[in-house]
Amino acid sequence: MNAGSIFVWEMLGTSVLVLLGTAVVANNVLRKTNGNGGGILFITVGWAFAVFAGASIADPSGAHINPAVTFGLAVSGEMAWADVPIYWAGQMVGAVLGAMLTWLAYKLQFDDHPEPENTLGIFSTIPTIPNKVWNTVTEIIGTFVLVAWILLNPGFGQTAAGEPEFGNAALGYAGVALVVLVIGNSLGGPTGYAINPARDLGPRIAYAILPIKGKGSPQWGYSWVPVVGPLIGGALAGALFLAVNGLS
Repeated sequence: MNAGSIFVWEMLGTSVLVLLGTAVVANNVLRKTNGNGGGILFITVGWAFAVFAGASIADPSGAHINPAVTFGLAVSGEMAWADVPIYWAGQMVGAVLGAMLTWLAYKLQFDDHPEPENTLGIFSTIPTIPNKVWNTVTEIIGTFVLVAWILLNPGFGQTAAGEPEFGNAALGYAGVALVVLVIGNSLGGPTGYAINPARDLGPRIAYAILPIKGKGSPQWGYSWVPVVGPLIGGALAGALFLAVNGLS
């Protein structure tokens, strides 16, 4: 697949992932919505199905829709390092676009929200107890589980045409969505489980740009944690894949 196609499919898939994921948070947090106060399970289920929708759309490019997945695949040797920047570019552009679409969909609710300074959490993750070291550890663990499952699952490999393919052969992308769901419900408590640098940084950039009246800070001082943590987790999963394959 050429670079242009990779960029487009990853952009489309990631934009849908972020649109549906951030929109379910908006539906839960903002008042005068049909989903207001839906709770944490409402959010984690929504994010899981957002992953399913985004990955299904980005299938032609291998459906990474996550720089940590791309990084893990490169470390594992299952994709060329030269393609990594192309995947990352598509994912980041898509993430910013998806977040902006969420704002457009909920424009009236954002205008009506009584605490606009507290709306960053609709777009990006915020730790419940700020501690950059331990918050990074949490993101490493959560992302490691996700990327390791993708790499070590028996369905991972390549199609006859040489295209990337991963996930359980029976469950497909629904399997990845279920893993994201359980990560959210189990490991998502401390940091909000970014487990995807584009999913957090893209919406954070969008939040900084969007004309949300009375909005708070994008919290750039924390922004590196949900980027570095997931990339480390993805790299460790790729290293595990190499180690396991070396035993066979």
